[in-house]
Amino acid sequence: MLQSLHVKNLALIEETEVEFDSGLNILTGETGAGKSIIVGSMNLALGEKIPKDMVRNEEKPALVELIFQLDNEEQARQLRAMEIEPDENQVVLSRRIAAGRSVARINGETVPVSVLKEVASIFIDIYGQHENQTLLNKKKHLVLLDEYAKDALANDLEVQRRLYKEYRDLKKKREESVTDEKERIREMELLQYEISEIEAANLTEGEDESLEERYRLMSGSQKVVAALDACHQLLMGDGESASALVGRATREGQVVQSFSKRGEELYSQLLEVEDLLTQTGRDVADYMEELNFSEEEFYEVQERLNAINHLKDKYGDTVEQIFAELDKRVRRLEELSDYENFLSNLEKQWEAVQSKMQMQCQKLTTIRKKYAAELTFKVTQALIDLNFLDVKFDMQFGTTKEPTLLGVDEPEFVISVNPGEPLKPIEHVASGGELSRIMLAMKSVLAANDKISTLIFDEIDTGISGRTAQMVAEKMNDIGRTTQVISITHLPQIAAMADQHFLIEKQVVDAVTISNITRLNPEEEITELARMLGGAVISDAVLMNAKDMRAQAIRMKQ
Repeated sequence: MLQSLHVKNLALIEETEVEFDSGLNILTGETGAGKSIIVGSMNLALGEKIPKDMVRNEEKPALVELIFQLDNEEQARQLRAMEIEPDENQVVLSRRIAAGRSVARINGETVPVSVLKEVASIFIDIYGQHENQTLLNKKKHLVLLDEYAKDALANDLEVQRRLYKEYRDLKKKREESVTDEKERIREMELLQYEISEIEAANLTEGEDESLEERYRLMSGSQKVVAALDACHQLLMGDGESASALVGRATREGQVVQSFSKRGEELYSQLLEVEDLLTQTGRDVADYMEELNFSEEEFYEVQERLNAINHLKDKYGDTVEQIFAELDKRVRRLEELSDYENFLSNLEKQWEAVQSKMQMQCQKLTTIRKKYAAELTFKVTQALIDLNFLDVKFDMQFGTTKEPTLLGVDEPEFVISVNPGEPLKPIEHVASGGELSRIMLAMKSVLAANDKISTLIFDEIDTGISGRTAQMVAEKMNDIGRTTQVISITHLPQIAAMADQHFLIEKQVVDAVTISNITRLNPEEEITELARMLGGAVISDAVLMNAKDMRAQAIRMKQ
């Protein structure tokens, strides 16, 4: 579960740290107090893009840090698979933003943002204010189903991906193979010309790199030779050269070497320096000799490079790519030379891959239908808990025209919320408040299935009031018994159910507006509930109502 959140220099937050607990954690506050900044900062730590103007003070770094406590062995297994070791059963995710750049870390070790996202998904699922709109997108229904059935589907989806590539490549090959005799002959002539052109060049692997290096040396040889000559004169030349000076030092060292152990060591070192200097002088001279070439040699290197670069322009950026293109053309020429046999074999391959694809897609459909029945049953039960009195929730399966990377399934959730009404697509039935409850039911089922330890709801109460709000509160309390829930809400019915209640409010300090978050004590919880119930003026009657609401919630939780 999420133990703590540390935010620094983001939006209205100067610096704050929040310690969460298990169960239902509720965040409330006036509109504009900064509640959504809390969720936004969590999203940053979980790898989302950094919105413009999110950093409060551009001259200072911003920081978001989340500390998670491992809740089950499955989380530990997933972390081990990613070679991440918890530190005292904890995982710390952080993101530091400075000068427009961000650094992501896990347990203090720098990682790519993609890894941060992957690790975060093991612990937490955030339900944003507008996420219920995903239910209106039919394509997302397959995503939700596959998320529920991911363990059962994993191996077969991998098989499907490999098979789909083979299927797609063969399909493209069949489409390209339809050609008349004149086109076939023209293509063969072009292939023969290109094969001959590449083969005539007699390329060798790595030849281009060695030639380019040789050409660079030849092009700058005058400067290089001049520098080497000066180096040789300084090392080995007449007069005060390094060789002469070291030679004199060595002769003087010979005098002292017989007087002490230390003298022997110094003389030995001088001899080594003299030998190294002599060898270096020879190496410089040899290198100068290598750079002694004729204009004819330079012309040959230049022409050979031009020929290779001409082939690169047509067939690939490297000699290896040119060879690969040659192999492709040779194979294609063989196909065209025995075209009838090629077409016959191609059709056999096509029929075989179609048959395998059909069987694999059917396998995926069977698995999905099984888990769709499970998922819709569980969601139906959750919807009943959320004041859908006579609800029917199911999934209907359509089929795509062509196989895809995920198979041929095109499933869609359908619902009936009134007695006697037929099942219809969600977008034709559900209101805004109903969409929120359907997504809450879906998230509760998926979180239990995934062993997600923390669910975050950003204003799940959109379009909800009255008895429905009370049932949503009770459902969130039920979820909180097994999964940590952190919820931003405007509804007192939900806030009353809190195991921990946090207040977010704006303050002006030294003419600067900042947001603070504090955990409320029992008395402060009543005051905040009264504000949510009664608005600006909190009467004794509103306070009594708040106390009664909280007392009922506590009795229900017990």
